[in-house]
Amino acid sequence: MDRNFKVRTIVGVSMFVVALIGLYTFDSIPFKIIFGFFAFVAAIELLSFFKKKRSATALNIFLCLLELVFLVCGSIFVCRVNVDYFWYIILGVPGYDIFAYLFGKVFGGKVFGKSRPFPTVSKNKTWEGTLLGLGMSIGLVAIKIAAGGDLWADWMFLLCGPLALVGDLFESYLKRRFKVKDSNEILIKNKFFEKLEMLIGGSEGHGGFLDRIDSTAFACTVLLVISLIGG
Repeated sequence: MDRNFKVRTIVGVSMFVVALIGLYTFDSIPFKIIFGFFAFVAAIELLSFFKKKRSATALNIFLCLLELVFLVCGSIFVCRVNVDYFWYIILGVPGYDIFAYLFGKVFGGKVFGKSRPFPTVSKNKTWEGTLLGLGMSIGLVAIKIAAGGDLWADWMFLLCGPLALVGDLFESYLKRRFKVKDSNEILIKNKFFEKLEMLIGGSEGHGGFLDRIDSTAFACTVLLVISLIGG
């Protein structure tokens, strides 16, 4: 087991425990504060991309503004929903991320060979990991709906997995535009941010705060739009 995988696992489990504590204390207010903090630091990471030479093109500025919209609107949605809906988000979005990563590690390349679904944007994603991750995400949300939800009211959360994938791909494309490997690549060189990024394992070569919540921010933005349209 490589060090990257160990750090991902430890950080992932720790963040999940913190999320659970936040969800079931003080009406999930700590969870909302933590998410808002993550979004704030992620926005700082995003703006730091412009320290790259010749990065301030019109398209890059537009894409960054779009990502900022996702971070703000995602935070608004998180502040609006109750604990029951948080479970849909957790099962649907991190559920996709976790299982896509695990299945990609275990089964990647065993069925589709060297073929990749998004070779120009995210070359490390495999068909096996992507498809099985999406299946698990949709399946987990469907099980929760069947166990005590309302399909008519909660159907939109079945989109969490596909939306998480799109959000992840958008950030991967954004980083390619700026020639950035990890979202904290620039900030981590600052002593203050280096210590801050270590809280989420950001110093281990697998991204910072933006890499942690890009999928959630995009998914929650779309869910916010759907909920506003649908009343």
